[in-house]
Amino acid sequence: MSPLCNEHYYAPVRIGAHCKGRRAGAAAAVAVAVGLDAAFREPPLAAHPVRWAGRYLTWAGRRVPPGPPARAVVAGGLAWAVGAATAYGAGVVVSRAAGRLPGPMRPVVAGAALWPLFAHRMLLDEVAGVERALVSGGVTAGRAAVARIVSRDVSALTADEVRQAAVESLGENLSDSVVAPLLWYAAGGLPAAAAYRFANTADAVWGYRTPRWNHAGRVAARADDLLNLLPARITGLLLAGRRVPWGRLRAEAALTPSPNAGWPMAALALRLGVHLAKPGVYDLGAGGRAVSSDGVAAALRLARRRGWALAAAAAVVAGVRGL
Repeated sequence: MSPLCNEHYYAPVRIGAHCKGRRAGAAAAVAVAVGLDAAFREPPLAAHPVRWAGRYLTWAGRRVPPGPPARAVVAGGLAWAVGAATAYGAGVVVSRAAGRLPGPMRPVVAGAALWPLFAHRMLLDEVAGVERALVSGGVTAGRAAVARIVSRDVSALTADEVRQAAVESLGENLSDSVVAPLLWYAAGGLPAAAAYRFANTADAVWGYRTPRWNHAGRVAARADDLLNLLPARITGLLLAGRRVPWGRLRAEAALTPSPNAGWPMAALALRLGVHLAKPGVYDLGAGGRAVSSDGVAAALRLARRRGWALAAAAAVVAGVRGL
């Protein structure tokens, strides 16, 4: 936050009015972004920064060697750092450009820039689409729909397992694609949100434990884990509410190999009383019922409401900080 907007900084009334306007504009930017997300889902693909990040990662990935291990880690880390710094710098440029605009235009431009950095409506739509596909086209259509949002083999999933995979993806992506970018925006404005979005995209492209990426993608994977430590736990708490004791949530989340993904998934399993499992990887909510159509609907309602609540909180924090 600018020192001119520090509450303890003595300044004339003119500066006080400037600070109030800046704070209101920062909060309004979140409202603009959430409104755009709800109305249009995603910006045009050609203008989407995640696509730009993906192109860079594809280009750089061809030049990062898979080994030997030390060389691959260093090369992958440098390529990741260049991309992250570029994303952060782009956020700085847009923030400064927005700050020079007339007052009413600032939150519009900042909000439009924040909009593609999170994906609330698209997440809800994709999960709801899995249920619609199951109802209208049967398990084959359901498998095709859920394959869009999960990385596992879906060829042998039953209808219950398709719904289960969809709910698991809903929880994990609520943290990665909604809560985390909004929290990073609240903490550091557009630069922090843009850098986070790049890091999350890099993990999706490079963060695999395969011979090709086990070393070359290590920095990308670890950076994403670090940046999501707090958002994942906040998402778990938001989804669990007061109905799930903290100790039980923490114990259940520890059953997954990921340091973060288990928190929102465990929260949904315990809150909804359903069983979520990936054979040989994790088993959450053991003894819970299978995920039904009603279970998917309940998970979507919860994710929708908690996403809006988090957006409101991010707007308040951004407003206080005057980002």
